[in-house]
Amino acid sequence: MASGTSYELFSDEYFMNEALKEAAKAFDKQEVPAGAIIVCENDVLARAHNLTEILNDVTAHAEMQAFTAASSNLGGKYLNECTLYVTLEPCVMCAGAAFWTQIGRIVFGTADEKRGYRLVDHPLLHPKTKVMSGVLEEQCNQLLKVFFKKKR
Repeated sequence: MASGTSYELFSDEYFMNEALKEAAKAFDKQEVPAGAIIVCENDVLARAHNLTEILNDVTAHAEMQAFTAASSNLGGKYLNECTLYVTLEPCVMCAGAAFWTQIGRIVFGTADEKRGYRLVDHPLLHPKTKVMSGVLEEQCNQLLKVFFKKKR
């Protein structure tokens, strides 16, 4: 990631950069480097990253951690006024959880060609959820490539 890169405050790129910071934390912990934040009215409600290895819990994806924290911060389970920024396309499990939260918008960085929810030929997200992909895609993808190269 280029240092000194500036983004307009409260832009999708700004918030994805914040999610990338979470992904870097996962990378440093030898976790698959996926990071997520949940934003409501330009306020970050939750920051999270993958913790599946540390917690020995296959459900401890960044999105799942973020949904729990954001719901707790809001005092309610519905996140229909919120945006999830996540560096990697959500998997089927996380898309299902996104459905139940009724998240208003999902913005993800890079596609998950092997496990992404879009591989399923059935709508998994809430019908009102808006999706945007490819935000800071190169940076999101690069972190994953470096991680998996080190694993081989």
